[in-house]
Amino acid sequence: MEMQFDHIAQQVPDIAEAVAWYQRTLPGVRVLYQDASWAFIEANGVKLAFVLKDKHPGHLAWRVSEADLETLAAQYGQEIKTHRDNTRSFYLEAPGNQWIEIICTDSSPWAKTGADRNSSE
Repeated sequence: MEMQFDHIAQQVPDIAEAVAWYQRTLPGVRVLYQDASWAFIEANGVKLAFVLKDKHPGHLAWRVSEADLETLAAQYGQEIKTHRDNTRSFYLEAPGNQWIEIICTDSSPWAKTGADRNSSE
């Protein structure tokens, strides 16, 4: 089973404000997705998600294949959810009230962005 780091999600009070700050502060920020409740950016090969507190937990996300996602969800007794960007995932609570997301990005529009762009080239 192969598992790769995918992204960090931070809870923020204002999605647009967070995106604008990162665009002003870091060179090369690309907005992969943004709406009023969620945004996804890439900055120099690192992907960051901005989420609202009442919508998603802050988390670290680990990317797996579709088959491994199914296997792990069954192993941990979790339901896989399909998100608006066509990624599929489930969350696990980690020690210290932290969260991790196990995610498959195979069907997302940014399946090959940042550091993972070179993995199949």
